[in-house]
Amino acid sequence: MTAPVPHVDEGLVARLRADLAAADFTVTGVLEVLGPLASAALGREQPLPARRVAGASTSPAATLIRLFTLGDPVDAADVERALPTLRLRGAVELGLVTEEGDGVVARFDVRPYASDERHWWVASDLAEVATGSPVREDHVLGIGGASTTLAQWTIRRPVHRALDLGTGCGVQALHLGPHVDDIVVTDLSERALAFARFNAALNECEWDVRSGSMLEPVAGQRFDLVVSNPPFVITPRSGEVPLFEYRDGGAAGDAVVAGLVRSVGEHLEPGGVAQFLGNWEVSQGSTWTERVGSWLDGAGVDAWVVQREVQDPAEYAETWSRDGGHHAGTADFDAMYAAWLDDFASRDVESIGFGVITLHRPSTERETFVDLMDERGPVPPAMGETVRVGLEARVWLAEHSDDDVLDEAWRATPDVTEERHTLPGASDPSVIVARQGSGLGRVIQLTTVTAAYLSVADGELTPRQAVGAIAGILDLDPAETEREVLAFVRDAAKDGLLVRP
Repeated sequence: MTAPVPHVDEGLVARLRADLAAADFTVTGVLEVLGPLASAALGREQPLPARRVAGASTSPAATLIRLFTLGDPVDAADVERALPTLRLRGAVELGLVTEEGDGVVARFDVRPYASDERHWWVASDLAEVATGSPVREDHVLGIGGASTTLAQWTIRRPVHRALDLGTGCGVQALHLGPHVDDIVVTDLSERALAFARFNAALNECEWDVRSGSMLEPVAGQRFDLVVSNPPFVITPRSGEVPLFEYRDGGAAGDAVVAGLVRSVGEHLEPGGVAQFLGNWEVSQGSTWTERVGSWLDGAGVDAWVVQREVQDPAEYAETWSRDGGHHAGTADFDAMYAAWLDDFASRDVESIGFGVITLHRPSTERETFVDLMDERGPVPPAMGETVRVGLEARVWLAEHSDDDVLDEAWRATPDVTEERHTLPGASDPSVIVARQGSGLGRVIQLTTVTAAYLSVADGELTPRQAVGAIAGILDLDPAETEREVLAFVRDAAKDGLLVRP
């Protein structure tokens, strides 16, 4: 039986939008109703505190929380008061709710969402926290950790045309709206596209919605920006694990992400950028850089990949066996857990990495660069500007010679500090590091030479000029000193510890 989807009726959707706004059914409005304790518990998928607070309130926002977020039955009269323009009949016609006796039950999740002083509403399937049972294989996911991570890391520069590949309910496309003229969204799931169309209408967006697998719907077309939260989860093909459409791409191992890395460059305009999330397998005797690096051979794009997390096969199996509403200790959970362990063992996989992939098509004829970084520490919530600056720095370094780098008057940014660690009784430090206070929070170990250069990197003195003085004071070979300073400048500049004037 095909699961229901919301219907798009422009007039009724406009009424729904007006009612949601009038009820202050916004991120801040919901927080005001629930308070910090219940809101935090709901974020941990514990609905009881929110249910107690919302049930004790008669405000329209509280009614909408009970109905669309918690999935509780609500009196028809309360729904009429919460949706005075749309009314209960309109909500039924849109397919959002169904009547059960004197009560009304939501068929979908509708919740507020906000970012960068913009707010939206997002419709998706009800989560397990609302239904109390595992989700269907054609479940359309709402706002989740992966989607917000990608949104936070996406470069927000104005561009003409962008693609949201595997859009789901359209979360990434909503973020694209403020800085993109023309937005194309694709998905293999027809149910997901139905939700995307509804969310576009609800938020007054215009998207070119296309059905198809991966890049097939945009064959022969190019974009300034491609974003994707692809179905990157590595899923056993043996049949014990449900093949959820939102996370499973229909291929073994990490082939979905590998294929996207190898092919997306053909769909980028010169200077265009692709950003997406991914998992990769690391077999015994290998490294994650060898694995991901092999995907980039001949891809024709610059690559900057930041590994953010690593799990062993058991941790990975536990994480994704729980996904979708299954619980440890049940027969289904144990069967899935075993299937994942068997699948990874069949390929000698000893770890699985997760990270953010940023690809760039060069605007000029040159060798492409590959930068594979393992940075698992905490980062600011909004990383898009850091990625933009880092990508532009890497492109500049790729397009300029060593002489160009040595003749720039680099300046250390204000968030860079120096730390010196000295053993008790020692006159000289045993360790000197430069620490970045923002962005990726890079920590670079310094030598006496690079510490000396960093101390004079004030935007007036070039590395070439500094090298002569440093070599003379320390009685070092000038050529070797220059090579050491050059390597440090290239490393520090790519992540914004040093910037050009």
